Amino acid sequence: MSTTAAIRSLPLRWSAALTALLIVLPAGVLLRWPRPRAEGLERLLSQSALLQSFPAAPQRPVPALWTQRLGAPLARRVWSRQNRVWWQFWGRDGDGGAFLAFPAQDLPTGQPAHALRVDDLMVVAPDPLSQRLLQDQLKLAQRQRRGLEQRCLQRLQQEQAVFWSPLGLGVMAGPMAPLLQRFQEGCLSLRLQGTSLELLGEASAAGGFLADPGPTAAASLPAPLAHDLLLEWRGPALEGLLQGLLNRQLIRDPLAARYGLGEGQLALVRRAPFVLQLRSLAQGPFQAGLSLQVGVTGDRRPWNRLLDGLKAPLEAQGLEASPGGSTALPALRWRREDGQVVGGWRWVLPRAAAPQLQLYLGPEPSTSAAALPPLEAGGRESQLRVRPAALAAAGLLPPELPLLVRQASQLSLVASSSAPGKRVLASPLSQLTGRLQVQPRPPAR
Repeated sequence: MSTTAAIRSLPLRWSAALTALLIVLPAGVLLRWPRPRAEGLERLLSQSALLQSFPAAPQRPVPALWTQRLGAPLARRVWSRQNRVWWQFWGRDGDGGAFLAFPAQDLPTGQPAHALRVDDLMVVAPDPLSQRLLQDQLKLAQRQRRGLEQRCLQRLQQEQAVFWSPLGLGVMAGPMAPLLQRFQEGCLSLRLQGTSLELLGEASAAGGFLADPGPTAAASLPAPLAHDLLLEWRGPALEGLLQGLLNRQLIRDPLAARYGLGEGQLALVRRAPFVLQLRSLAQGPFQAGLSLQVGVTGDRRPWNRLLDGLKAPLEAQGLEASPGGSTALPALRWRREDGQVVGGWRWVLPRAAAPQLQLYLGPEPSTSAAALPPLEAGGRESQLRVRPAALAAAGLLPPELPLLVRQASQLSLVASSSAPGKRVLASPLSQLTGRLQVQPRPPAR
């Protein structure tokens, strides 16, 4: 080969060598350090009613689920090898126990009973039937995860988080599930800060095909509830609270036939800002009193006509009305035959604000309980504050909620619109910010 030809071939040789180097080095790194994510988790997500991720903590005692699924000796060996994330989940079929999932590479040898390999994960079922059901379901074609589900998957792969599907929420919330229509599917990242569990995530009533809303800041949380309140839900429109009920023909038909609440009246109700409160009662025949206060702007006559239409149906049920208030702001108490007040409505006048309509079940709330700040229509946030332990003690909390939630002294949750400039109900996606007080607050000094 001539000198000129050799010089011309140098660039080609260097290009080939550099290309080989760029391929071999990353391949070697990937073989030595596998990617810190779980491909099998994407397949498990579609089969889960509820799925939780936990950071590895081999220095801590072996969790009870590991011992139950693997047996004590194997559980100790595999637990000591954990260095990333592991998962537990409940399937969408039946109400069986929790599945355990962890990286298959952490299993020393063999395969535990009732276990199956799902890509890079080892999944251990609670029993043989659950194992066969999951195995059959995983054989079906899987759709690609996008939007909300893809973002939830990333949380579950990287940190402590929880994902729920509509089925999972329905089981946990029980009779309250229709009130949570806007939060049917979603996920939350969980971070322990002292005695509080910080919550941050998103949820939607639709399926998981929702675009990325972009970076969003955590919302400011309201102050904890007062000791006499068990629950308070504040929102910019009753539509967000009632849509799960009012969307059902089975409920709309009796409302129209029995109480005269047709589409026109329901449209009025749907757009009203509200505060729903559940207050504990120290004495009397009721454990708690429920009140719904709605903001009314402009003409109050449509609301008074709506209330007038309720009188005859309630009297037909054996209740007796005791009128009060004024002509412009009428009030009505409803009593049983024994004289016990069981509910009613009245107009209240917050300081420097438009009148608000308060409807209540149980005894009439005190005047101080009705002194709520102005209610904003079309806002971007709704707020839920709960005292779960107090509700559970009164038997008013769904028993299927996680034990950590039922034992908490306070829960605060803010749902805000994911789209800047949009109202909460105008956006299909809600950004969630919350805090769970896992231990009672120390007394103030």
